Amino acid sequence: MDRDFTETPLVCHEGHEDDDHDAPLPDEDHPMWRSERISLTSVGIDIGSSTSHLIFSRLILRRQGISLSSRFVVIKREIVHESPILLTPYVDKLTIDTEKLNDFIHDAYARAGLTRSDIDTGALIVTGEAAKKKNAEAIAALFAEEAGKFVCATAGHNLEAILAAYGSGAVEASTRDGEVACMNVDIGGGTSKIAITRGGQVVDTAAMEVGARLVALDEGQKINRLEDAGARIGEASGLSLALGETLGEADKERMADTLSGCLLEVLGRGPLSPLTQEIMLTPALSYQEPIHSIQFSGGVSEYVYGYEAADKGDLGNHVGRKIRAGAVELATRESWEFKEPDVRIRATVIGASQYTVQVSGNTIFLSDESLLPLRNLQVITPRFRQTEPLTTDDVRNSVESALQRFDMTDGDRGAALALHWELGPSYPLIKTLATGVVEGMREHLRRGQNLVLVFDADIAKLVGNIIDKEIRPGTGVISIDGIDLKDFDFVDIGEELPDAKAVPVVIKSLIFRHEEWGRGRLLAND
Repeated sequence: MDRDFTETPLVCHEGHEDDDHDAPLPDEDHPMWRSERISLTSVGIDIGSSTSHLIFSRLILRRQGISLSSRFVVIKREIVHESPILLTPYVDKLTIDTEKLNDFIHDAYARAGLTRSDIDTGALIVTGEAAKKKNAEAIAALFAEEAGKFVCATAGHNLEAILAAYGSGAVEASTRDGEVACMNVDIGGGTSKIAITRGGQVVDTAAMEVGARLVALDEGQKINRLEDAGARIGEASGLSLALGETLGEADKERMADTLSGCLLEVLGRGPLSPLTQEIMLTPALSYQEPIHSIQFSGGVSEYVYGYEAADKGDLGNHVGRKIRAGAVELATRESWEFKEPDVRIRATVIGASQYTVQVSGNTIFLSDESLLPLRNLQVITPRFRQTEPLTTDDVRNSVESALQRFDMTDGDRGAALALHWELGPSYPLIKTLATGVVEGMREHLRRGQNLVLVFDADIAKLVGNIIDKEIRPGTGVISIDGIDLKDFDFVDIGEELPDAKAVPVVIKSLIFRHEEWGRGRLLAND
């Protein structure tokens, strides 16, 4: 059945809440409320090398006033439940105990009073050393049933730095009192991730092998897990570490001195010693403009700020104390404010649960309503010149290049093409665009994938009709506009919301923004 939707777009962006978000909410059962507001339940899950935890949140979205009736915004965000912090369980050095992890996650859901069917969307992020373990994919498989609801990804070093910067409040802090620069240092079990934020954006990131659990100890202070980086740090500290050997307090102090010294070299943005260069996971920070404040997040931050003093069978206590002393000295010397973040140990998981949600486009073409819902489509952004004359080859080549950039040329996974358009509603140009898209996606169509198109211009219905009626009849076409997508997004397109009379499009973003830095360079043109 052919069906054209001309629906009201619902758009909600994190960080663009209504000015009256503190106003009391009306009765949720009132029909007017149901047509004007949407409630979503979200979960963020962080599986790290040192700790693992979950956060459940509730988002309330409200339609704006009559003049902007096409837009929904977040007016309230509340944490429903925070799980306990679990020391990530291991079977051996290379294998995370997924059975114990699964039990912990089930228990967290039960304590929150939620079932997996209650969750509308969320993010599972495997971070730090845990992302290297041989069964990192098995962790994601724990959530196979929720694959349509979750972004499931192993976070690279720069992405994890960005997640922590958002979750800790460093991004927001960089907009207070004008445009300032804030350095957030997230220290976990295996790595430290540094992000510099300025004016509400992440402008530089770096990461290195400095963490609390590069060496793990049993109750008798004998080494029962030793990362390669831990062995290198031990050697640089004059120690020869091995499994089963005892690590005394003096030895811990020596390793903590070495680890904190390497980290502070990077934070100081000066010359790096050979050892520090060796344990860098990315290029060093390139941002050389003034810094106004420094703050710490991650598990070790609990020791940095004195909220935790217990021995967790690692170097956390010793490293935390050393880093605080060095950071205070650095901040004093550089005239930085040494401050406490909004969120410490849970920064990454909160960052992971902050995604952009947009719901529905302005003019929608759907060739068959049975095509929906679609879940977890990776967003691909073809780029072609926005000038005339435009050729089919221009569009086809840009689509093929975009697919190649994400290793998706074989057509075995669905994709959503996010297309920028500046050339207006001219029929010849629109048909050239549509033809080029179909040719570029030929392998996906041959493999039975749907053609999912998302535009930033008001041409979705026209493009969908041309493809369905003129170019390739019988193709499953979902064509939407009024949605802002970018690389590293994942999109869900759901069935019509009966009360709001709109088609939901949930964009789950991995936090990249348009002008962020990573590995010492802009990501915008990657």
